[in-house]
Amino acid sequence: MNLEQIPLIAMLKGKLGYLNERQKLISQNVANADTPGYAPSDLKPFTFAEAMKAPTAASGGVEEARTNAAHLAGKTSHLSTWTTEVKPDSEARLDGNQVVLEDQMIKMGEARMDYDAAVGLYQKSLGLLRLAARRPGG
Repeated sequence: MNLEQIPLIAMLKGKLGYLNERQKLISQNVANADTPGYAPSDLKPFTFAEAMKAPTAASGGVEEARTNAAHLAGKTSHLSTWTTEVKPDSEARLDGNQVVLEDQMIKMGEARMDYDAAVGLYQKSLGLLRLAARRPGG
């Protein structure tokens, strides 16, 4: 069985990919802190609802189970990549640069904490799978 067929693992992998891209954007903002006219960008927030709609490698996405014919069918949309949006910080300098390093460092810290939490959940999930796959009494 492919691990990406497990919805929790697929969503954690998506979250880790999102956080990786977000850290790249934040570091790009910091690198351009002295570039005249530069406006910082960020990714739209990663949400559970969007992750449920995202396609996985094995299926077309994660859908709700229809246990009764009277239930309404869910809709699935496909997200190809994360959407970048220009998000000016609270201040702008005279040269037009809108990067506030303190705000970017706060965002980087939040992204790092989220990344650590997602890696911890991923490791715990793999540990549970190993425990379930072990021989009884072994």
